[in-house]
Amino acid sequence: MSPEALQIGIFVTITGLIGFFTWLKCRAPDTVRSDDPNKEQFLAGGGLSWIFVAGSITLTNLSTDQLVGMNGNQMALLAWWELAAVAGLLVLALVFLPVYYKYQCTTTTELLEKRYGDKNIRATIAVLFLLGNVFIYLPIMLYTGSLFMQSMFGIEAPIIVISLCFAVIGAAYAILGGLRAVAVSDTYSGVGLLVMAVAVVLLSLQAINYDFSGIPAERLTMIGDNDSPIPWHTLLTGMIFIQIFYWSTNQTITQRAMASPTLKEAQKGVFAAAGIRLLIVPAIVVIPGIVSYKLYGDIGDAAYGRIVGEVLPTWMSGAFAAFMAAAVLTSFNSVLNSSTTLYVVDLHEAYVNKTPNVRRLSGIITSMFVVSALILVPVYSGADSIINLVQQLNGLLSMPILSAFIVSLLFRNVAPMSAILGVIFGTSFYGALSFGFVELPVVSSWHYIHQMLLTLVLSISFALAMNLLLFRKVAQYTGFKAWLSDDPA
Repeated sequence: MSPEALQIGIFVTITGLIGFFTWLKCRAPDTVRSDDPNKEQFLAGGGLSWIFVAGSITLTNLSTDQLVGMNGNQMALLAWWELAAVAGLLVLALVFLPVYYKYQCTTTTELLEKRYGDKNIRATIAVLFLLGNVFIYLPIMLYTGSLFMQSMFGIEAPIIVISLCFAVIGAAYAILGGLRAVAVSDTYSGVGLLVMAVAVVLLSLQAINYDFSGIPAERLTMIGDNDSPIPWHTLLTGMIFIQIFYWSTNQTITQRAMASPTLKEAQKGVFAAAGIRLLIVPAIVVIPGIVSYKLYGDIGDAAYGRIVGEVLPTWMSGAFAAFMAAAVLTSFNSVLNSSTTLYVVDLHEAYVNKTPNVRRLSGIITSMFVVSALILVPVYSGADSIINLVQQLNGLLSMPILSAFIVSLLFRNVAPMSAILGVIFGTSFYGALSFGFVELPVVSSWHYIHQMLLTLVLSISFALAMNLLLFRKVAQYTGFKAWLSDDPA
């Protein structure tokens, strides 16, 4: 058997086994199920154990956009995204999850409706989440996954063709299996991916005899200067709020944690995910990229696929490709599932039909999101750095959305429209500032992470000001006592 045939054979076998064991687990007699179609389709019947919560959270985030994008920077500094993520996960477990479970939320945006007593703010934030998922996350996942496969195997097929294959298979998981299938396949794939990724780190280091000489100091430092992707002072400003938004209010992540039978079970899963992120993930997202700089020079987002293809033996590269493909699929269908959840629960049932056929509607909406993502794949192929582009685009939505959550949980007597106006103002302000439509003294020269913190502060301030000036209501600050209050803010 030729090396190529062996590689492909292992790839197909592992991919098939992941699908088969996921199917067996989802059909097991002891599987917890719910009569509520929304809870069954979108929250796995409320039966995810802590193991599957941890596995799904880990792999939903850890996909090719992380491995390819962060290693594509070819510098140690990008590990700060993962180290800071630990803080975001702890905030999710200790601050936000108790609130979500108290209010029995299916979506994070449902919390806003219950705190403000208004369905329109829930719908507004859901639409913003959907815009981010459909126009940023889904196409980038398809692009980076296809780029990895192309660079690792030397596939001559266009990126869009490989993306189409990922999209079709990923959509099948999301439509046919719901969150349960997504979480189970995440966990099975995650174990294999983490093992293989650690092997890549060790083999990469062996390839340069553990000798980092010749690599520029700016590629190895963890203290970024003003011209680096993460200047050191940004760790003291917007970084923590970026992490709180992503891990604590982002539907794609929190949906897994809201699918456990109890709060304590969910918290165990989140703590386990935080431990994995602290101990394993930083090394696997930067070391191969740094090594590839020494071996091949500055090759950008192609770095990870190339070094994996060269340091792994043939049989192991086939296995790694299978787990990477699974990571692409599970991350892609995770975002698909959460996007469909937001549309069905927050928009369709609220404004179109209260009792739709959830399974059929989910299939239609998921298919529409897939087509949109495929159309946008070519847009991201010209980006200099995928991970930096993603983080900068996130600012359009993340800080304004987070402002609505903060206002709802720390203040009472706030009109829902005030928070909506704060979100609209924040999105407009950050977009105009970040993309150069306006020039402000001093502020325009700030790093975008600093600008994100400023956006958050201004969004909150604008909402409270509008509450007073337009609606003649004085917001009452209640601090953390309000987080678990039964009364709306």
